[in-house]
Amino acid sequence: MNDLSIDVASKRHAMPFVRLELVVLSVMNGVLNVLLSHRKEEPYKGAWGLPGGVLRIDADATLELGAQRVAAERLGRELPNLSQVIAVGGADRDPRAPWALSIVYRCLVPETLETSPGKRVKALEWQPCSKLVTKGKLAFDHAQLIELAVASTQREIRELRYPTGWMSEAFTLGELQGMSEAVIGAPLDKVTFRRRVEVAGVVQAIDGKTKMLGAHRPAQLYALNVV
Repeated sequence: MNDLSIDVASKRHAMPFVRLELVVLSVMNGVLNVLLSHRKEEPYKGAWGLPGGVLRIDADATLELGAQRVAAERLGRELPNLSQVIAVGGADRDPRAPWALSIVYRCLVPETLETSPGKRVKALEWQPCSKLVTKGKLAFDHAQLIELAVASTQREIRELRYPTGWMSEAFTLGELQGMSEAVIGAPLDKVTFRRRVEVAGVVQAIDGKTKMLGAHRPAQLYALNVV
């Protein structure tokens, strides 16, 4: 036998503790909120953090399917427009393991999205993203993960890349601008915004559909173009 051959059966490599974390965002009352989970168990029992769960090689054919399974178990439902944000790992992230890896997913959902506390979740609550730092520490490094997911979402909205299932099926350009401003956290120039939307072709007018905006002023209704 070649001296350089490897007896695979005799090799044992320590593996990281792998989790899937969900950053669910929504605009409520003109402010960007994140859905937090009140933890039932240690570590950080009683603290607020992101809903999440362990990746299971016996149940998850892909990472995204694993994220949807975790959403169903923790939130009582699957989620639209899931997008992977980042993978973070380190030796001091989770006291349950010597080295922990988290794969973070985000989604932007309408405020009408229904959820219910599931496995290992005491309660669910929407909290403004901007107040999380002043409200106190979240479990683990979840505050930083939320910041990363928010920044990624804001960049997407600035680029007029609107996720499916976020806006209602019909909306005015004013409503789209208002929702965009809430996510970005800054005002947008009306004329510039509408010009960019038109050039980008991200919306299409719905023939014969308008919405009254007071003083009998009808506004054209639009729908998102599906890419």
